[in-house]
Amino acid sequence: MTLQAILSNTDGMYQITDTLFVGNIYEAEKPPAHISAVLLVAEEFTPDPPAGVIYERIPLKEFGEAKPASLDQAVEWIARHHPDNRVLVCCRAGMGRSVSVVMAYLCCVHNMAYPDFLQLIMTRRPAACPLPNIQATIQQVHQLRQTRRI
Repeated sequence: MTLQAILSNTDGMYQITDTLFVGNIYEAEKPPAHISAVLLVAEEFTPDPPAGVIYERIPLKEFGEAKPASLDQAVEWIARHHPDNRVLVCCRAGMGRSVSVVMAYLCCVHNMAYPDFLQLIMTRRPAACPLPNIQATIQQVHQLRQTRRI
């Protein structure tokens, strides 16, 4: 079975909060009508932006540690667009990088504690597989954001 066949036969996006979702590359290319902003964090894909949605691509390496600057950029993008939009964060399978970015957003913008947002993510996206050392990277991003506010 091909990767496309596997991913196109999944249950689709996963709703993390009322207005924040994680999904795979196919959902990034053709988001559902209720999604108005898409953030693609897959380094290996460069699709054409979908029509009619706010779109950004911030590449993160699959299975690698996220660079704090890139994760910070992704968190900032979501923070700018999330209040007024339903945001879909996508990577290849919607399990690693997208989940890690949403975790960072929940910590850095909504001040959720690591155990709380990890439990939320694992409940809402059971196959989630956050990037290596994501907790330490999220702490670095949180400190960067606090330093900018001073």
